[in-house]
Amino acid sequence: MPEVIATGCFTHYQLLRILETDEEEGPTYAAQYFAENKLLQELYIDQFAPELREKVFDRWANRMLSFRSVMQVIN
Repeated sequence: MPEVIATGCFTHYQLLRILETDEEEGPTYAAQYFAENKLLQELYIDQFAPELREKVFDRWANRMLSFRSVMQVIN
């Protein structure tokens, strides 16, 4: 997560534990990253994500499931 923030594309992040889910195989977590705008998010996807995703896969391989969603904060 610090490496993702170090790209400069995101202002901050949150690591959350998902509640009310089957934890038979262990706890479930969600990571949220916050970008100032869509251009920075797209820059991350184009320039940084492939290498960082590979690092995560190399470390965790078949012990994790990953998916991505783009969301907008509504206040």
